[in-house]
Amino acid sequence: MRCWLLCVLTLVAAPSWAAHAYAQFGDIKYPPGFTHFSYVNPDAPKGGEIRMVPPTRPTNFDKFNPFTLKGTAPYGMGGLLFESLLTGNSEEPTTAYGLLADDVTVADDKLSATFRLHPQARFNDGSPVQAADVVHSFRTLTSTLAAPQFRTIYAEVKQAVALDERTVRFDFARPNPELPLVVGGMAVFGRQWGAGKPFDQITTEPPVSSGPYKIGNPRMGRDITYVRDTKYWGAGLPVRKGFFNFDRVTFKIYLDDTSRFEGLKAGEYDFMREFTSRNWARQYTGKQFASGELKKRAFENKNPGDFQGYVFNLRKDKFKDIRVRQAIGLAMDFEWLNKQLFYGLYKRVAGYFPNSEFHAEGLPKPDELALLEPLRAQLRPEVFGPAPIPASTAPPASLRENLRQARNLLAEAGWTYRDGALRNARNEAFTIELLNDQPSLVRVTTPFQTALQKLGIQMTFRTVDFSLAQQRMENFDFEMTTTRLPGSTAPGGELLELFGSKAAATPGSNNTWGIADPAVDALLQKVVGATTRPELASAMRALDRVLSHGHYSVPQYYGDAFLIGFRPGAFVLPEVIPPYYQADTWAMSTWWASPSNR
Repeated sequence: MRCWLLCVLTLVAAPSWAAHAYAQFGDIKYPPGFTHFSYVNPDAPKGGEIRMVPPTRPTNFDKFNPFTLKGTAPYGMGGLLFESLLTGNSEEPTTAYGLLADDVTVADDKLSATFRLHPQARFNDGSPVQAADVVHSFRTLTSTLAAPQFRTIYAEVKQAVALDERTVRFDFARPNPELPLVVGGMAVFGRQWGAGKPFDQITTEPPVSSGPYKIGNPRMGRDITYVRDTKYWGAGLPVRKGFFNFDRVTFKIYLDDTSRFEGLKAGEYDFMREFTSRNWARQYTGKQFASGELKKRAFENKNPGDFQGYVFNLRKDKFKDIRVRQAIGLAMDFEWLNKQLFYGLYKRVAGYFPNSEFHAEGLPKPDELALLEPLRAQLRPEVFGPAPIPASTAPPASLRENLRQARNLLAEAGWTYRDGALRNARNEAFTIELLNDQPSLVRVTTPFQTALQKLGIQMTFRTVDFSLAQQRMENFDFEMTTTRLPGSTAPGGELLELFGSKAAATPGSNNTWGIADPAVDALLQKVVGATTRPELASAMRALDRVLSHGHYSVPQYYGDAFLIGFRPGAFVLPEVIPPYYQADTWAMSTWWASPSNR
């Protein structure tokens, strides 16, 4: 091994260091020597605390290792504790600037990227961040001891090689302009974390990481506080100026929606993102809001819309026929839901990448056809027609007419109504178990359940806690469920984990549907191999068109603003709101404490 590494070091020419940033499509806004990003206050004072609730589903945590499959890590670790070679910003979707690395170069043949580590980079135990730590992190994350999605994300990275103490090179299987961003965004942790334990057995040991915060109360439970590291090595970097201003960041866990909102009113925490339109319309009132102690505000953004929908498990025989999936989708009455339950706040999801340049509309354009034509033999003819639009019940359409169409589709697929239920040729009744870990969603799903019942389909709710739901999802032990995929301004390799055939057969992957389609795989390769933003958009629209025509989901709804309840007297907000951001991450990283909160 030593001889092989020495040979590599001899043969590889030293890179010519010049790049402070890397852009997938060459569009770098900030020049070398820039002082800070434009949407932060570089002089923001440090101090105080922000107390929040996770925007994800509430659960207790039982480990401090967010990279393994089993168990649940506390929310916030990724952004507050772990750092990467490069870091992005909220203005440029496909550009990243040096963080742990102070320089990066990409080989002329695009088959490798070399990073030089910042000489001051340190872990929270005071040890230097070295190339060997980067290599260790890569090898660990791509091993069978880490969660399987990492092997998918880094599938096109052949190896990581430490050229010297501060230089590391990643070799790629093929030229792909996204890969330097992929490896540049990989979390780096110290080799000493876990003191030699197998990685999947590292649970209670706080991470050896390089980020601006440490775990303040390193014990398992519900609430967690991160404490700002006063010796944080990167505080003066341009990519860190104006960021991470709170001395403490606390996430409080409430196991039901009612107690969570009461906690906000009682002053137990200061910031909450609301996902339920009824709550937003009816609960965010009263004396605290009238007096200004609490404030509700819809924060606008330019983010692509989130995909949210009912998901079919294609591994189940009953959902393999596309006509069955299409018929079930016709039973969704979004217009009634939005008027009666959502106070008109939501828009219908159409496709998998709504409200973005990646959303397919109308007939395929020439750039899409150029990608679809070579796959024609593998695609349904409908793909070359108009992009599907979710069924509406707005007049002159109606739920009654949609259910008539659904009945005909089901009959074509061999399902007819008799003996009080929809049955197949083997006389098996059509039943669906909907796996759910949010009791509040039952009222939203009940109208869908009622409409399916009119078709003779019996849907039952299986409401379980988050941990059990996560376990069942990892084992693909469900029939239908609801999923939400945050929109992305820079989609790429992570889509292999969501829609790729390899992920469909990998327990614990995020290919919830079980989509295993060679045409989808081919388009995914076009996405990850795009060399210009227009190429990326074309490949994404073609992918969206194929996925939508597969009727793998029943599209639900999304909102185009963040609904936030917060305590305004506790904070000062930056003057500039960036175009692309997530509300909780933006608040905890760029807001700062008011004088009364410090």
